[in-house]
Amino acid sequence: MRRAALAAIAFAMAVPFAAAQDVPVASIELQKARADALKTKGQRRAYTTTFDLSGLPEYKPSAPLKGVIRQWGSNYLADSPLEGYLEEAFRKHHPDVRFENNLSSTFIAMAGLYTKQADLAPMGRRPTWDELQAYQRIFGTAPVEIVMATGSYDVTGWTAALVPFVHADNPISKLTIEQLDGIFGAQRDGGWHGNDWDPSAARGPEKNLRTWGQLGLTGEWADKPIRVHAYNLNFHFPRDFAEKVFKGGYKWNEGIKEYSNRLREGGGDFGKLWGAGEQMMEALADDRYGITYTLMAYRGQPRVKTVPLAETAKGPFVAPTLETVQDRSYPLSREVYYYTNRAVGGKIDPVVAEYLRFVVSREGQALVMKDGKYLPMTAEIARAQLRELEAVGRASRTLD
Repeated sequence: MRRAALAAIAFAMAVPFAAAQDVPVASIELQKARADALKTKGQRRAYTTTFDLSGLPEYKPSAPLKGVIRQWGSNYLADSPLEGYLEEAFRKHHPDVRFENNLSSTFIAMAGLYTKQADLAPMGRRPTWDELQAYQRIFGTAPVEIVMATGSYDVTGWTAALVPFVHADNPISKLTIEQLDGIFGAQRDGGWHGNDWDPSAARGPEKNLRTWGQLGLTGEWADKPIRVHAYNLNFHFPRDFAEKVFKGGYKWNEGIKEYSNRLREGGGDFGKLWGAGEQMMEALADDRYGITYTLMAYRGQPRVKTVPLAETAKGPFVAPTLETVQDRSYPLSREVYYYTNRAVGGKIDPVVAEYLRFVVSREGQALVMKDGKYLPMTAEIARAQLRELEAVGRASRTLD
């Protein structure tokens, strides 16, 4: 016992108290750096392109409603003019509707719903398994999901499209989603769709791609290992990537090198925040046999390139551009969501439903375009959201 105590004292003396504070202090500093980066970006209009919204459904207001919509969730609506645009325009039709907002972070969105403190939860991603599990334990059903916009092309924070990058020397000219699965993923027994396990998403180890020769490259590249640089698996980017590329699976290449946000003295293109995506691109510029996925915001490295993507080998192979992300022809475009409650056998709150109808309409999506960071939905996707809103007026499904 005495020997153990002496060992503990010796360890404490060897590790100064200040060192024990490094991790939490660094975490808080990262939050401050992130907030600083958002101060000006949120007010800036990144895109001035005018998209044709004529095919989107026109908003036809109901009789004026009254009530309160309590929102908990994504700060990106409040860090930009978009939330103000939407509320002001909606209240022209329904002046007796008030909004009470706690738009500080996506991380509080589902908690607001399952603690019954919020009616509406805007999120720049889908809920995690844990968030959905908590919700289902309370309500016995799944939350209602409505897409409210397409994510951005290249604005960090605003749910930008995910893009694979390789070294500029790499002769690869195109990739498919299945090949990305083979490169970044591993054999698996299934995948998650929300909280439903899907064994049909399984695949074997024979589809693992670990050398560039397995992708058809020859000569010096044939036997070279594919070195994978990727976001650390606690970030939401890997969940979004896995949902689209691994069919909801979550088993990754055993050799990935993981990156997390850090601070850089003196700052850089993104202020003091040295984002994981920026670090990965710098590493890739020095790694001829590497590959990563990140955002077009980090494309400035001269020794890296992206390649067109296709869902299957039949194509079409599509390069990431503002237009292909907005029209969803680029396979790794992303979505922005609203979630709301509906009791088993009940209906969605009519005031919330009316607001959602407004947001997905031509008028609402014109305000998304006016803000210029998220991108307006296509007519097909907008009409699908209206059909979902109509469906959630009927009896809901209970969970087993």
